[in-house]
Amino acid sequence: MAEMKTRQTARSARSPQIETADYSLNTIDRKNDTLVYALGGLGEIGKNMYCFEHDDEIIIVDCGVKFPEGDLLGIDYVIPDYSYLSKNRDKIKALIITHGHEDHIGGIPFFLQSVHLKEIYAPRFAKALIEKKLEEHRLSRHCSVIEINSDSRVRTKYFNVGFVDTVHSIPDSLGILINTPNGRIFETGDFKFDLTPVGTNSDYQKMAFMGQAGITLLMSDSTNSSVPGSSVSERQVAISINEQMRKTPGRLLVSTFASNVLRLNQILEAAVACNRKVAVFGRSMENVCEIGRKLGVIKIPDSSFISGNELNTLPPNRICIVCTGSQGEPMAALSRIANGTHKFIKIIPGDTVLFSSNPIPGNGVSVGGVINQLTRVGANVVTDSPLTSFHTTGHAPQEEQKLMLNLIKPKYFMPNHGEYKMLVQHAATAQETGIKKENCFICSNGDILVLRKEECFLANERVQTDAIYVDGNDASGLSTSVIKDRRILAENGLVAVIVTIDSRYNKILCRPSIVSRGFVFIKDSQTLLKEAELIVYDALKKKMQQRTTFLELKNTIRSSLEPFLFKKTNRNPIVIPVILNQKAAIAEIQAKTRTAQRR
Repeated sequence: MAEMKTRQTARSARSPQIETADYSLNTIDRKNDTLVYALGGLGEIGKNMYCFEHDDEIIIVDCGVKFPEGDLLGIDYVIPDYSYLSKNRDKIKALIITHGHEDHIGGIPFFLQSVHLKEIYAPRFAKALIEKKLEEHRLSRHCSVIEINSDSRVRTKYFNVGFVDTVHSIPDSLGILINTPNGRIFETGDFKFDLTPVGTNSDYQKMAFMGQAGITLLMSDSTNSSVPGSSVSERQVAISINEQMRKTPGRLLVSTFASNVLRLNQILEAAVACNRKVAVFGRSMENVCEIGRKLGVIKIPDSSFISGNELNTLPPNRICIVCTGSQGEPMAALSRIANGTHKFIKIIPGDTVLFSSNPIPGNGVSVGGVINQLTRVGANVVTDSPLTSFHTTGHAPQEEQKLMLNLIKPKYFMPNHGEYKMLVQHAATAQETGIKKENCFICSNGDILVLRKEECFLANERVQTDAIYVDGNDASGLSTSVIKDRRILAENGLVAVIVTIDSRYNKILCRPSIVSRGFVFIKDSQTLLKEAELIVYDALKKKMQQRTTFLELKNTIRSSLEPFLFKKTNRNPIVIPVILNQKAAIAEIQAKTRTAQRR
């Protein structure tokens, strides 16, 4: 009896070790674990989309796009692959938006093509922008947008979601607190700390209270993780713009991000203070200005605005032109002004062009081209510098990231919203504030971070995710396959296999002929191509010993040739089978088809 009791005690003592062993396998208990994964926003700037799943519920934070890089010609947007969410559409309980920038709301019309949502939760300014977007895509009837603020709550069976005010370069920006069965998650959204902000300040008290209550996982904006120090206050930018407005003798053209409505308001207020009339150009700038005035963010009277036709009725020192094109976009208003193709504006000597922005990484060349062209036609170009402060970032540099980490005091940390090097640097910053290295997770899109009883680990499974290229409004993925084929052609070339058969007798009439373009230099690769022809010939003869179809023959050509070419060259060209049927066989097939149709 005593021996039995000892064995039971030993067994029960070992049981925690068994649980720990199961835990270390990184397997998911889909009934009891909380899963965190991103379909976009990790290892890149753009297409932010973060998902939180528990049992039969999924809530989504943000639904953005990424704008294409220069090598994606003909592509308008890059969006996440929604196929996993489409398969699990019945689980989706809420789509919650942190703020109204395109990299957080631009994917909504495309997402609604895959998943039909009744409601989207968004702060006030983002709500107005989303409703405009849904109206343009004729989706207003299909989905309503519910306004949220820092006092709102979104509750489902497993999730209880709250919000906290943050500061960003657009009004009504929110961080999101997600209470789950396995711990609390705080997703900061895009943020910075500005001690003298324009508009609502960050809610430091609520953040500190959350930190005291305990946060299991912090997901934080990493965009400026490699920038030391703190950011310039938006009020300092207002002072600099007002000074430039006052001392400019002629017309002043100001270009900034259309989405930065607070900056736009500062420019307009400075123009009115300096007795200048304002003309606004650029579709996105006009839309934001309209929404800003409607919501009371922009309070400039109608009498201060003029149209393009009225520009020549006022002296130059009474005019301020606000336009899009701060990133050198070819079709934006400022580029057309620089090139002399704008309908209303031509640069005249004495004009001053102010860039109230900094080039986004990758746009430096195009911005430089616009500046050169503006200078060439006689404009005085003024850009941001440490001495002028015509622009400030909307994302927290290192010292502000440290402040967020110290306020929230998370047990685990997952940097997001940034390229890989940004995520790594943010994780290093987190470790400086006391978070253990093993508690920092640098994830990729599709990786699953598991919360289990207030502990975190990376799962050994992934969610299907990829970049989908959108041409126009098509989110079907057809553009994606075209772009992928273009890349394969550019990197690996093309191989065409021409085969002549007689379908009446299921017979190959001659050995296949292989033509290569952009794959290998034909003159130096005759041996390789002849060997490839024999491999295809043998595979087809074997296949055609039984009745087959044209599709099966094409698949046989690909499956036999592709591994051989990769083994010999370490390259994967596009293989295009071309099957020619003998003329008599084609005539016989056509005759049989006509006979069948008559019957």
